[in-house]
Amino acid sequence: MLARFDLTNHFDEMAAVVDWLDCCRSHDLEALLDLYADQARLECACEGSRISGRSALADYWRPKLSTVAADAFGLEEITPQDDGVVLDYLSYEGKRVRIMFVFDALGKISHMRCAPSSR
Repeated sequence: MLARFDLTNHFDEMAAVVDWLDCCRSHDLEALLDLYADQARLECACEGSRISGRSALADYWRPKLSTVAADAFGLEEITPQDDGVVLDYLSYEGKRVRIMFVFDALGKISHMRCAPSSR
C-alpha cells in the first residue's frame, strides 16, 4: 500500500491519494500518518481546524478512524491538478467532502485543505 514512482522517477500522486483512502478505510492510523511529511499541515473547513505535525494529525485522525459510518471513506471522484490532487469522498460520518492534497518532493503529503462538498 505504498504510493509508487513510475519508470521516470515521477511520483504517482493519484496512487498516494488512493493509499490515503485505503488507510482510512482500514482504520490504520500509523500507516496513514506515514503518508504525511513531518511538518504536514491540514486546513479543515469542515471543523474550522488548522493543524500541523504528526502528533496533531494523530490527534485529529484517531477519533475519526475509530467511529465511522457504514459508507465512510467512499470514493466519489479523484482529479489530478497542476499542484496536487483533488479527492471527493465520503467522510468518516458519510458526509461529502472535497479535499486537496499537495505533496513534497519525496512524495509525502505536505498540505491538505478540506471542506464540505455539494457534489
